[in-house]
Amino acid sequence: MKLIDGKAVAEELKNALKQDVSEYKQKTGRVPHLAAILVGDNPASMAYVGNKVKSCEHVGFKSTLISLGSDITEEQLHEEITKLNQNPDVDGFIVQLPLPPQINEVTVTLAIDYRKDVDGFHPVNFGRMAQGLPCFLPATPYGITMLLDRYNIETAGKHVVVVGRSNIVGTPISILLSRKTKMGDATVTLAHSRTKELQKLLLQADIIIAAIGIPGFIQEDMVKQGAVVIDVGINRVEDDHHEKGSKLVGDVDFEHVKEKCSFITPVPGGVGPMTVMGLLMNTYKSANKEIYP
Repeated sequence: MKLIDGKAVAEELKNALKQDVSEYKQKTGRVPHLAAILVGDNPASMAYVGNKVKSCEHVGFKSTLISLGSDITEEQLHEEITKLNQNPDVDGFIVQLPLPPQINEVTVTLAIDYRKDVDGFHPVNFGRMAQGLPCFLPATPYGITMLLDRYNIETAGKHVVVVGRSNIVGTPISILLSRKTKMGDATVTLAHSRTKELQKLLLQADIIIAAIGIPGFIQEDMVKQGAVVIDVGINRVEDDHHEKGSKLVGDVDFEHVKEKCSFITPVPGGVGPMTVMGLLMNTYKSANKEIYP
């Protein structure tokens, strides 16, 4: 079993990006600018956005954090989005999810200029991804493909089973891995809560991507010997032995599954840091006008 160290890979990529940003600054006299809108005080969202701000500082990006109260109206949020859409100094921005119940996430996503949609959620980017056209890739799937590439994990001709069909991870990664690209050419099965005989299906998988949001869902008897397991889940569960009274775990029963795997990602320290890396790469590409000149 080999551990896929997303934290280490992300640090290597950040250092390389830092050099690119330095050269970009010398050439243009500016640096890439990433903005984030945070609505409310969700602890996980606050920590996640804080990590993005630190990462921006590390690579030399300019970052702007716009914090809004949880009682904000949808109209007020749209006004903030419009300001960022129209600000020529902002290369890309995100609206951190989840949002309060009074705000429709779909309309918010549609309000973001797709040319600044560095989370890769806008239907224009999603559709271009599905057709193999230049676009901003969803940050987490983008990070997963970078991990597979860095560890030289072959995807061509392999059977990949993705568990979970969200628009953020499951559906886009299933599209990316099936495309005719370097980190693609796989035969992909997209499974979910209604899939019958899931265990039988998973035992056929060369690569399992777990993104269903259920702690420890993937068990040892669901994984064949030598499989690659990518755990996207981030779940906080109670743990009396932990000083905080809880701990982060993935969607995979790591301790029992790891010995059967050729490669496996830990939680935390696996896919999470690479999601931030995907966001940074999209922002850099936006600044360089690589996707939308």
